[in-house]
Amino acid sequence: MPKFSIIIPVYNVEKYLKRCLESVRQQTFSDFEVIIINDGSTDKSLSVAKKYPYQIITTENKGLSSARNLGIKKAKGDYLLFLDSDDFLEKDLLKELNNNLFDSPDIVRFQVQTVTDTKEKVKYEEKEFQTTSGTKAFSLIVSSHFVENAWCYAYKRAYFLKEKFKFKEGTLHEDYGLIPLVIIKANRVKSISYIGYNYYERTGSIMNNSDYKRTKKKVEDFYNHYLYLEKEINKTNLDSTIFKSFIANSLILKICELKKEDYQIYRKKLVKDKVYSNILKDTIPRKIKYFFLKISPKIYYKLFK
Repeated sequence: MPKFSIIIPVYNVEKYLKRCLESVRQQTFSDFEVIIINDGSTDKSLSVAKKYPYQIITTENKGLSSARNLGIKKAKGDYLLFLDSDDFLEKDLLKELNNNLFDSPDIVRFQVQTVTDTKEKVKYEEKEFQTTSGTKAFSLIVSSHFVENAWCYAYKRAYFLKEKFKFKEGTLHEDYGLIPLVIIKANRVKSISYIGYNYYERTGSIMNNSDYKRTKKKVEDFYNHYLYLEKEINKTNLDSTIFKSFIANSLILKICELKKEDYQIYRKKLVKDKVYSNILKDTIPRKIKYFFLKISPKIYYKLFK
């Protein structure tokens, strides 16, 4: 079996796919497989992918979650990595990861930098930490710039399969709806300082799409993910205080993207589902934040963010 399985969902990214696949081909550690899920592309993405000696599975367009789930089913590596097809890796990422698998962690976190159309790079450097519990790891990761993004981590495949983790299909923000749970339920998590992932912020991506109907869909999905995460964490005996505060704060921030009438509808939902009760209030600054969020999330984030 290969050490790593790199899962790459592909949908209409012919302009960026060569850069992505070249970054994989140039890895200085060679014990890996690549599973490309061609998610019903209608451009020349498939032609680009065929130039590389990697496994390609073509399906009808079902979205990112479905493509990732299919990749997980087909994977044979000890560890899983998710690579978005417009992003790219640094050449030593797999080597650095392999050097840190000696104590068989369930998850290894690595660092990220963003890349823009102007080729500007912004590094998000964090302190690494040694192998610890998922609960402790989550408390360390939660203040990071990227927390729930699936591509920040390498996951032990046996752990992923044992817990039957799946990305929720037919939804947006699927990472938020799964990865926090994957982290906190793990027994062994570590973080390395190596900046190994280049996240490309391009106009027209899922995260940058400005269509308001899509915005409403994103908020609706985000809310449902929140309810799922809360339900699942309540099934465990884990200390979930920080976890619940993180998912609650993320949801409250998300509804601020809505226009006035929709925003007010979701504010009422927050009260009904007792979302505010999950916010930490153990320090004076957190009590002040809680007070302002209860009054108006939009005002709070306008004043303090």
